[in-house]
Amino acid sequence: MKKYLEILKKCPLFFEIDDESLLKMLNCLGARILSFDKKYTVFAEGTPAKYVGIVLSGSVQVIQVDYYGNRSILSEIGASGLFAEEFACAETSSLPVTVIANEPSEIMLIDCSHILHTCKNGCGHHHQLIYNLMKDLATKTIMFHHRIEATSKRTTREKILSYLALEAKQCGKNSFEIPFDRQELADYLEVDRSGLSAEISKLKKDGLIENNKNYFRLL
Repeated sequence: MKKYLEILKKCPLFFEIDDESLLKMLNCLGARILSFDKKYTVFAEGTPAKYVGIVLSGSVQVIQVDYYGNRSILSEIGASGLFAEEFACAETSSLPVTVIANEPSEIMLIDCSHILHTCKNGCGHHHQLIYNLMKDLATKTIMFHHRIEATSKRTTREKILSYLALEAKQCGKNSFEIPFDRQELADYLEVDRSGLSAEISKLKKDGLIENNKNYFRLL
């Protein structure tokens, strides 16, 4: 576990927990590490919502597929990020989403019940761990509202501008890279890919943005 210590220290779940306590805690929590190739499924929709995932390397996408096979990307989680914690904490009987490795990735899995219930060893930082988890859930709720703010717009153009404005605000500057390619951005904003590309071209022509692949600059 020591080789992953630096990335784990950046994980919001382990905020303000010292190195020695963190390593002891991982053993107590029964943490295990799995490797996934690109596009391999980490969690499948319908499986028990039991584990919290932590990305140690690579990245994963949380996606939802409706009855007709339309795919929506709910979020992309990079190194040190948490995923599936909201469903595990809610004790949802089964996952309503699928988590897929976006690239070759190493994932740490922790049974959420080991986080929510203090163990017999009385780990000194367990209360901090629970506090961190609750704070992470609150942050994810805010991010979810940001996505709704973008996807609830009436037109593809409005959705793109709303999403880019939120990304710029989050980055604190008007130029940035987004974590999606064209198809993924279309899935995230719940629009047609061709329509998305056409609107981005129009926005460039109108002098509102500059764009090169996943790089954007608001003008």
